[in-house]
Amino acid sequence: MKFVWQNILISPTRTLRDALEVINEQASQVVLVVDDENHLLGVVTDGDIRRALLKNLGLEVALSEIMNLSPITAQRGTAKEQLIELMERKSILSVPLVDKGKVVGLEMLKHFFSKPKYDNPVFLMAGGFGTRLRPLTDNCPKPMLQIGNKPILETVLKSFVKAGFRNFYISTHYMPELILSHFGDGSKWGVNIEYIHEDKPLGTGGALGLLPDDVSQELPLILMNGDVLTKVDFTRLLEFHCDNGADATICVREYEYQIPYGVISGKGNRITEMVEKPIQRFFVNAGIYVLSPSVVNAVPRELNIDMPTILEQQIAQEKDVLMFPIHEYWLDIGRMDDFNRAQVDIRSLGMS
Repeated sequence: MKFVWQNILISPTRTLRDALEVINEQASQVVLVVDDENHLLGVVTDGDIRRALLKNLGLEVALSEIMNLSPITAQRGTAKEQLIELMERKSILSVPLVDKGKVVGLEMLKHFFSKPKYDNPVFLMAGGFGTRLRPLTDNCPKPMLQIGNKPILETVLKSFVKAGFRNFYISTHYMPELILSHFGDGSKWGVNIEYIHEDKPLGTGGALGLLPDDVSQELPLILMNGDVLTKVDFTRLLEFHCDNGADATICVREYEYQIPYGVISGKGNRITEMVEKPIQRFFVNAGIYVLSPSVVNAVPRELNIDMPTILEQQIAQEKDVLMFPIHEYWLDIGRMDDFNRAQVDIRSLGMS
């Protein structure tokens, strides 16, 4: 889809949810907040959205409440070299172009450069049985089920390849031959793939202990469940982890639950508050992690252990375990209704 800057203009009365839809549709990482005559009022970036989610502001907050009122801009006609220097000096990814206060364009740093390459290892977990998707998984591992016109795991792999990653490990256990025969050594996609086979199930994190000794001891590793369909920006995730000096970063997704009754609080017999059908908001594990080498190396060989336990151990040791809220499309294909939803969603995601 060709980028059209006019599609990211949005009114200050629109909501965070509206901004998310625009950013995800346009892959712009920013929306420009304007008045009826396209005067620039502010900007809302991908980072602003994540900070708003961390503050639990909710998806219905008006953009006027969270936008940057003093964005960095450039005048129409500014030379490419000046724009690149400005964005690099200010550590920003885009610059609105203005003329007499009105928006006339948007320049993005990624449009000036070729796609970067990342040597960070990417570990895709594909050894599960997929019991909740039976009978579909009776003769096929869950990551190899077709979503659209290709296996789930291929869609996951290609999203990383598109972002510039090229070194992959895939964990296998259930029907590994189907995965190996489809992906081979990765040359079909111009990448390198190695396989980590679990003779017995080792949980969601135990396969880390089977990684070869020559896995990079300097670069963080990205680990992701092979049955997750998402449009997460892996580059931004990796930058967040490195910029914050984290030992581990876990992607989290906001989950809302509405209590179907009126909730009453009190002291003794005295009622102090009544709230009708309140909405509770939580962050839930999205099954995507960035792990520094020290965390990977701490997992013993042949140990059955889940990722939450690994992270709990790191937290107990007072290591820096951070969360990265994701607002992009995300779907854990664990049940039949998720599988059916993915078949519909894939058509509009540009991932088929």
